[in-house]
Amino acid sequence: MLRASLREVSAALKEGRVTPTELCQRCLSLIKSTKFLNAYITVAEETALKQAEESEKRYRRGQPLGVLDGIPIAVKDNFNTAGIETTCASNMLKGYVSPYNATVVQKLLDQGAVLLGKTNLDEFAMGSGSTDGIFGPVRNPWSYSRQYKEKSVPKSHSEDKDATWVITGGSSGGSAAAVSSFTCFAALGSDTGGSTRNPAAHCGVVGLKPTYGLISRHGLIPLVNSMDVPGILTRCVDDAAVVLGSLAGHDPKDSTTIQDNFKPFELPNLTDVSKFLIGIPKEYHAPGLSSEILALWSKAADLFKNAGAKVIEVSLPHTRYSIVCYHVLCTAEVASNMARFDGLEYGHRSDMNKSTESMYAATRREGFNDVVRGRILSGNYFLLKQNYENYFIKAQKVRRLIANDFVKVFRSGVDVLLTPTTLSDAVPYMEFIKEDNRTRSTQDDILTQAANMAGLPAINVPTALSERGLPVGLQFIGRSFQEKQLLTVAKWFEKQVKFPMIQLEEVKRHNHGVFQHQKSAFFS
Repeated sequence: MLRASLREVSAALKEGRVTPTELCQRCLSLIKSTKFLNAYITVAEETALKQAEESEKRYRRGQPLGVLDGIPIAVKDNFNTAGIETTCASNMLKGYVSPYNATVVQKLLDQGAVLLGKTNLDEFAMGSGSTDGIFGPVRNPWSYSRQYKEKSVPKSHSEDKDATWVITGGSSGGSAAAVSSFTCFAALGSDTGGSTRNPAAHCGVVGLKPTYGLISRHGLIPLVNSMDVPGILTRCVDDAAVVLGSLAGHDPKDSTTIQDNFKPFELPNLTDVSKFLIGIPKEYHAPGLSSEILALWSKAADLFKNAGAKVIEVSLPHTRYSIVCYHVLCTAEVASNMARFDGLEYGHRSDMNKSTESMYAATRREGFNDVVRGRILSGNYFLLKQNYENYFIKAQKVRRLIANDFVKVFRSGVDVLLTPTTLSDAVPYMEFIKEDNRTRSTQDDILTQAANMAGLPAINVPTALSERGLPVGLQFIGRSFQEKQLLTVAKWFEKQVKFPMIQLEEVKRHNHGVFQHQKSAFFS
């Protein structure tokens, strides 16, 4: 049952084959047995069971609130949740309990979803490995899969066994690991430069970053206001569409959301892709792109071509400036946003009491890790009076050029762009931490952040397993507010590639169901 899709489990609840409480208890017991993954920071067992009980009453009366009623979900720990701690994986917010729910959390609860807990991340969502939070790194569930063990883990060296686990990607690694290890059916992440799509690619799940302004950011602790978007992590494209339908739309508390009403949609089962024009941006053949992913990318393009779609190479000429431009804008907004953590109103407060200034400085020194402090310093440098024009203003102009590149390509008739999501499959943790956070984020955001700068919708679709037995995903980027078209193409692609189901050795004991294992005919 835990391996079913959100829609399937919703149907099972309606038919009474399982009750919300049973489902919730199964997820909670699986969270306990997969605790070593470190996917969750807080597990809200009591409130989850209460919510499941309420849901059960509604099902008994024959009045469920909708598809999400009774469905266990998880939320990244940078969304405010009333009554449940919100830490951003930082000492600065350790013990902080918000008085209100983020709009997206409230919307899920209003539709009867059961909130299991808050998931792990990089501190304040700054990172691409989910390794830099105060609660320790998240382990990729695929590290414990039969697929990875058979291909990569040395048989004889038992002492090296623990050194072979791979990262989840980040910064929404906890949410991706939670969905991938079957502890919940959908999870919220956030996406500023790729933080939902990157871990989705590494954990073999679907990661959707909607158009900027389609989903409310109210209650998402901000990183970069002009790029942050709540992201959706699910096991299949259809499920992402279901969750999107319940979250999208105007929010009076977030002035950047669209004014129009959003109509939830069901995705059609495409049989004919001949009307689609798929663009392959040549600039995404980036330095450091593994030969394996390059081959997969061209194979996917051929798949569309052979099915009758028109596939053309396109150019986004300003792509090569985008990562530098992103860095300037990102750190500048971070510096501005992090100013609110001063030890005066909420969060950590230092015992230093010589003066307000010394308390303020000590609080920030104790509360933030090096990565966050480093980004604040960079951002403040770019915002200095003598640097403002040369850095911040210039970066904003380049951002406009990057956005215009996309506009031109979509105006020329291209429906969807197809690109890699990551440069390679997930690397072992011990290897990942050899480089500092900034270097890693620069490498890992390179294929994803342009969509944030342009505010476009993008989705990671799990495509195949690498030679090491780890997931590899491809990214589809769509036109602004054309989520339906983007997800329709993604769903067709997902159906063609038949990504194999993870075979979790550790979970097997708890789940007596048969292991479904689809053999990927297309990519074998």
